[in-house]
Amino acid sequence: MKRSLRRALWAGAVVALAVAAVPMATASAAGSVTATFTKVQDWGTGHETKVTVTNGTSASVDTWRIEFDLPSGTTISTFWDADVTSSGNHYVAVKKSWAGPLAPGASFSWGYNGTGPYAAPLNCTVNGGSCSGDGTPPPTTTPPTTVSPTTTPPPTTPPPTTPPPSGDQKVVGYFAEWGVYARNYHVKNIHTSGSAAKLTHILYAFGNTAGGRCAIGDSYADYDKAYTAADSVDGVADTWDQPLRGSFNQLRKLKKMYPQLKVLWSFGGWTWSAGFTQAAQNPAAFADSCYNLVEDPRWADVFDGIDIDWEYPNACGLQCDSSGPNAFKNVISALRARFGSGALVTAAITADGTNGGKIDAADYAGAAPYLNWFMPMTYDYFGAWAAQGPTAPHSPLTSYAGIPQQGFYADAAIQKLKAKGIPANKLLLGIGFYGRGWTGVTQTAPGGTATGPAPGTYEQGVEDYKVLKNSCPATGTVAGTAYAKCGSNWWSYDTPSTIGGKMTYARNQGLGGAFFWELSGDTSNGELIGAIRGGLG
Repeated sequence: MKRSLRRALWAGAVVALAVAAVPMATASAAGSVTATFTKVQDWGTGHETKVTVTNGTSASVDTWRIEFDLPSGTTISTFWDADVTSSGNHYVAVKKSWAGPLAPGASFSWGYNGTGPYAAPLNCTVNGGSCSGDGTPPPTTTPPTTVSPTTTPPPTTPPPTTPPPSGDQKVVGYFAEWGVYARNYHVKNIHTSGSAAKLTHILYAFGNTAGGRCAIGDSYADYDKAYTAADSVDGVADTWDQPLRGSFNQLRKLKKMYPQLKVLWSFGGWTWSAGFTQAAQNPAAFADSCYNLVEDPRWADVFDGIDIDWEYPNACGLQCDSSGPNAFKNVISALRARFGSGALVTAAITADGTNGGKIDAADYAGAAPYLNWFMPMTYDYFGAWAAQGPTAPHSPLTSYAGIPQQGFYADAAIQKLKAKGIPANKLLLGIGFYGRGWTGVTQTAPGGTATGPAPGTYEQGVEDYKVLKNSCPATGTVAGTAYAKCGSNWWSYDTPSTIGGKMTYARNQGLGGAFFWELSGDTSNGELIGAIRGGLG
């Protein structure tokens, strides 16, 4: 599998999505408090809604309580930044204690993912007054259901900003350090897109593995780049003399804003995996170097652990490794011993499900006790490195008639890893936030011939989802993913709909959640990550 895209200097235009708003207001003696329900996205089987509470009065509002009904067939599955209880189709949302009073003219937003298509709420009240803002309760077709105040006991400790998906399933996204250049994607975009509220973990990619040691990947992007107030997560500009700047400081600010977020520093990747060969010769020394770098006092509070992306142990990626089948297990064991039980230690691994392939080349099961989870890279199976084709989806979930290589699909990898004894809840399903494509294609269905890679904005044969959804909308599906032919170009990529299907698979398989490469490929309002979060339920 190819992942040279990880080191390309990507950039991307922001694609704005239209939203549908349902304004609602509650009466107040002087002005009103309004609650606006905004449909952020709707993927058919689910939707995401943003609710904005605005204080239009001349006095501070200490608390608010929104009550509303949802039509039959529509339910709230997950929510964030408010406490929500329900009885039947009647919902009550109240302000979290950490949110503080709502000053005159100020707004506060919370959100939820729902099942079924988006539907506007009914019978909405705020603090007992009508959401229409006319000072009278709204007409109701049925008496409102009383929700007992004891349904949600007060927490003994401050709750996280947003709960993880039900069942503690993980939503893990890569942030590419080089994205701050041509792509103009910064940590702030994780916040403004709404993605931070839906993530459980961020993987900062990549650190280097030079000389068998963990090393800085890009010191300027990592901790030296000065951010203006406009580009900073919290609107505060960096100063010339502050001890930490760059993306590390921005991640620190993001974690303060979203306390549920954990951040891991990922080392290796397609380009920087060569150093693992030397690391395997002295795993303890490698682990010690990694610990000293990740726990450097300048940024120790930023990182909650380490991620290893070795492509590939005892097999070939950009270069070949012949460290033996035990090398991966030995390196991971040393990392766990050095970082201790309280840190996260994870690994992105091959998703080659063929017999005698890359999964079989290393003792991944032997490393399982030392890892919090594995991330089999269930994408990049096929692409325009095979310039003449055949065209094929790069991220098939299942096999299909005409697949160019048996075993090159997600379910084959998942079943092989489970058969080796790796617990299902330690496996995360991988999603690509980009497509791969060919040009010179005449056949719409997969399996056609081509003349080379399709043009891409920053790399031939590769394009972000946020671009493809408009430039070449999906027209068909195969093996649980989508494809489209536009002129002579043929692309395959995941959409909110196909991601929903993949998340159903992840739930049915008992997997620990999902991860994706990478954040900047999504739309400006986090359409794909919303589908992951909503699909995991």
